[in-house]
Amino acid sequence: MTDMDDSEAPRQRQGIQSIEVGGRLLRALARNGRSMMLRDVARTAGMPAAKARRYLVSFMRMGLVEQDANTGRYDLGEFALELGLASLARLDPVRAAGPVLDDFCERIGETVALAMWGNHGATCVRWVEAGGPVTITLRTGVVLPLTSSATGLAFAAFYRSPYLKKMLESEILATAQARGMAPDDVLASLTEQLDEIRRHGLSRASGSVTPGINGFSAPVFDHRGHMVAALTSLGTIGNFEMNWDSPMALATREAAATLSRRLGYRGVPGATPQADELFAATLEAVAGDGRAS
Repeated sequence: MTDMDDSEAPRQRQGIQSIEVGGRLLRALARNGRSMMLRDVARTAGMPAAKARRYLVSFMRMGLVEQDANTGRYDLGEFALELGLASLARLDPVRAAGPVLDDFCERIGETVALAMWGNHGATCVRWVEAGGPVTITLRTGVVLPLTSSATGLAFAAFYRSPYLKKMLESEILATAQARGMAPDDVLASLTEQLDEIRRHGLSRASGSVTPGINGFSAPVFDHRGHMVAALTSLGTIGNFEMNWDSPMALATREAAATLSRRLGYRGVPGATPQADELFAATLEAVAGDGRAS
């Protein structure tokens, strides 16, 4: 008889039940968000307090759990923090996005893409083609405009970077010149558009970059609550509904939320007050530069 190896199906493998049982205590502490009394952590983990105490003693010896000497409350220990930080350091948004993009593409039957912030702005780093009758092709490395593409608007609404102000300024001034408008008027329209995007948690664009193509794009957040990527869906006008509450919009938000969770995000997508303040300062600076010119 040969030993079982790692190629076996998970249902054929045998584990150590006591470790799995003890893991419920660690999960309870992690999900609670603060230190807990023994009775509370035991109840949450679904085991008697006496049994939970024995596991917690072993975990304390390992550094996974610590106990406050004054209050007797339990919390995650230094080794648990070390494990968490090591795991976060290994997270790669592009690699983690692979299965999410594949599932997303299969679910909606449309081309999907992932963009990240690069040296020149919102940059497409990966895309999956649906293979329908109409081919929508993206080129890896292409930089998308901040004020007219769904992907760019998602970054403009949720991403924070010292280079964002300069790029927004350039696009606003170019748009104002092309349309014969005052920069302040272009800025006011963009501000209203970005407020709407934040309320809905994703951006949209119709035929603005590629004629005949609609798109939704939703922000992807990391464990710190910072936007690290945009997940975009694309389809042809007439076959791609653009309502904020359409199935396509919902699917795009859900796919981005799935990837965010895989990157350690546990909050509700959206800009923080600090980000709003920074963006307001950015827009004010852009408006000032536009008036000066």
